[in-house]
Amino acid sequence: MQMSTLENRVSLVTGGASGIGREICLRFAREKACVVICDNDDKKAEHTAAEVGARGSKSLAIKCDVSKNADVKLAVKETLTKFGRLEILVNNAGIGYATGSIVDPTHVLIENLTEEEWDHVLNVNLKSVFLFSKEVAPIMKQQRWGKIVSISSVAGITGHGIVGGSGPAYGVSKAGIMNLTKTLARQLGPYNINVNCVAPGSVPETAFTMKPEEIADELATLPLKRMGRTLDIAEAVAFLCSDAAQWITGQTLNVNGGEIM
Repeated sequence: MQMSTLENRVSLVTGGASGIGREICLRFAREKACVVICDNDDKKAEHTAAEVGARGSKSLAIKCDVSKNADVKLAVKETLTKFGRLEILVNNAGIGYATGSIVDPTHVLIENLTEEEWDHVLNVNLKSVFLFSKEVAPIMKQQRWGKIVSISSVAGITGHGIVGGSGPAYGVSKAGIMNLTKTLARQLGPYNINVNCVAPGSVPETAFTMKPEEIADELATLPLKRMGRTLDIAEAVAFLCSDAAQWITGQTLNVNGGEIM
């Protein structure tokens, strides 16, 4: 039996307790990677860690506020203490309207969006990518191998964010992830570190709830005529972290059923 290119690789997934993050963790477990689940919901993180373990892979659940530098440093330190290395970072943690980033749906409009709401979305969605990437870069440089994949959104390309997103703050945070990906790819490429980004379309399985009429409207525009699944995103991430993607870096892979071409 041929060994998976992810087997025994140590991966850390932020926001890994539920939704797309959980699916990424389980997808890595299929490849027998070691999986660290970082999430602010420790009970859900422990549950995902147990699911990973049930699939025969080593796991570690860490309670972490991804927007706090001290928490990020501790999460990376705990990973190194348990596994001795860290080879794959997936920056998946993110919030939108449906996950409480704004207090009132009308706040998707710029004139109603508060400074606190703006800061909250940018801190969780974008600052977290900066903090984790900053912390793991020296580790990956020293071992001269690494994969960093961050989860953006079609909203970072189109600017929309009125349905299911957080208006201006959400779109800006996701666009920032794409740009930061390019910068990190240039800085870390000489050390054999690949840095890429996945931009999902709408995935109703996640916390970004959509009304039936919103789903129907979107389906009418999608060439593939179905909504996204968490597994669609996890497969793309697994590919970018595998040896099959050794010569791919600085890219945003659109996984959206043809919404963006």
